[in-house]
Amino acid sequence: MSPENRPTTLVRALENRCAIITGASCGLGREIARSYLQAGASVALCARDATKLDAAASELTRHAQPGQSLLAVPADISRTADVARLIDATLARFGRLDILVNNAGVAGPSGAVETVAWEEWVSTLEINLLGAVLLSRAVLPHLKRARRGKIIQLSGGGATRPLPMRSAYAASKAAVVRFIETLAEETRPCGIDVNALAPGALDTRMLDEVIAAGPERLGREQYERCLQQKRDGSVPLSHGAELAVFLGSEMSDGITGKLLSAVWDPWQALPGYLDDLNRTDVYTLRRIVPRERRLSWGDDA
Repeated sequence: MSPENRPTTLVRALENRCAIITGASCGLGREIARSYLQAGASVALCARDATKLDAAASELTRHAQPGQSLLAVPADISRTADVARLIDATLARFGRLDILVNNAGVAGPSGAVETVAWEEWVSTLEINLLGAVLLSRAVLPHLKRARRGKIIQLSGGGATRPLPMRSAYAASKAAVVRFIETLAEETRPCGIDVNALAPGALDTRMLDEVIAAGPERLGREQYERCLQQKRDGSVPLSHGAELAVFLGSEMSDGITGKLLSAVWDPWQALPGYLDDLNRTDVYTLRRIVPRERRLSWGDDA
């Protein structure tokens, strides 16, 4: 989405904010970085592949205005030393940190849980879940000292429904959303908002990797669904990026512990429903009991 077509409320909505965006060398992470720069933020880009990260930084530089900085730090967010180096480099360049966008993630292995390589299954959780937790832990002391800040965690379809033959991805995404909900309660008194963002069905490198697994490992039904997503079109990256700008801005102050869909939820109107959001469990993972499906059994009454 071009700057002139952005929702007017988001134009320069991140002026003077400083953000770390992981997985920023391509796909949604790169689009979020572009939107953050256009919204006025200084941005530290992070990804494992230094060559791709440098290429992304070179392209994104043109979106930075005077007074904004762009920093590229190759790092593996599942490694403690890399995370510490990323935080140190960001603070050295910007002098402050306001927003963390945990976007880095992998598709993980495809296949029945007992057949996939255990090392690949574990590695998926190390990146998708433990990496997000590790980086959140690293930024929290700085956000707590400032008594403000935003942590935005990218989620996916695996958080809200089963994904047969992709158990590592599904488990990691469900777990990281519950982590975000829990962290939001821990940090609520500190003025820190912590939310998860579901960007919708995207056509990115991850989708190509899933399709490449083939119907034998992925299962015919899910394979055909992915092919249809590739063929019929997907959600524009700009949808998720715009929601990421909103969640990083002061417009979302007080909205915390929620899983928000860039496609289905009326996120631009949510500030008007802050009381409802804070007193209910809407936009959260929860257990469904029989009466909520109009079933009479299972009730104590």
